[in-house]
Amino acid sequence: MELCRREFIRKMIALGFSAVTAGTLFSLLACGREELPITTPETPASPESQTSPTPAPQVQSDIPLGSTYLAVARGERPVELVKATIKVLGGMERFVKPGNDVIIKPNICVGYHSYEYAATTNPEVVGTLVTLCLNAGAKQVRVMDQPFGGTPQQAYAKSGIEDAVDAAGGKMEIMSDIKYREANIPNGRDITSWSVYGDVLDADVFINVPVAKHHSLARLTLGMKNLIGVVLNPGKLHFNLGQRIADLNSLVRPTLTVVDAVRILMNNGPTGGSLDDVKLANTIIASHDTVAADSYAATLFGLTGADIPAIRAGVQMGLGTMDLESIKMEEINV
Repeated sequence: MELCRREFIRKMIALGFSAVTAGTLFSLLACGREELPITTPETPASPESQTSPTPAPQVQSDIPLGSTYLAVARGERPVELVKATIKVLGGMERFVKPGNDVIIKPNICVGYHSYEYAATTNPEVVGTLVTLCLNAGAKQVRVMDQPFGGTPQQAYAKSGIEDAVDAAGGKMEIMSDIKYREANIPNGRDITSWSVYGDVLDADVFINVPVAKHHSLARLTLGMKNLIGVVLNPGKLHFNLGQRIADLNSLVRPTLTVVDAVRILMNNGPTGGSLDDVKLANTIIASHDTVAADSYAATLFGLTGADIPAIRAGVQMGLGTMDLESIKMEEINV
């Protein structure tokens, strides 16, 4: 059902309908469907957005009204932090249905640093998500990324993610060039098409699992920036970077974003290399709204969502909210 819904919405957008309108039409046409799409709470317009083109549709999902929108867990055990945030959001069953094809996209940045350097997503976080997805009935769970430095084989092994995924029953996938395809970005303001990994677009469930870290160009690498790892020629996106990240996020819409802020890289990102740049934050953030998750993650660096160009652009395009006071958020100590 979810795959059909996504394809329906994609086709309706191509015909000029908004995503919200398309989602509503699908709900009305789907006999016996109990869930209706919801929209993100509106964020007051910034001076930039007042002069920008008409915003794209706001983020929508099948999340029931009144449910927790953003979950934050703090503690010293990453596995329990992940479980706590997903439980507060309603359980992985809220996102993964029996038989689903699931793709998890962590940040596996380099093949020469382990996760302790906070350039790479914590393997315990990824492994726990694989387990939760399989327990919810997923048919398969694949984990993949394009490393910035080193080969995928080196990065998968050095990060510890390969071992964690194998132990949990998932599968590491080397991203093959033949699986990329040119995709239209109807709501893009700077880029209107790009070559994107096809399986990410076709998967029933796509879970985005960035590590929170400094970035010399984007200011921070969080959930929105992490999606650069699903395209060909990612370096070419680094012009007008904030807007291009938002444009990409208008096409690739994660079912769930889980920000690994157990260890965060405060300086010299995205690759790091010194433990002196790492701060132990012991935090996991999760939401179906990547913009909201990133906005909360920014506060761990003494920033707000408005300080990050990609987040500002995402809000202007209606991809999510950075107004954390307008949403239902739960914070848990584990």
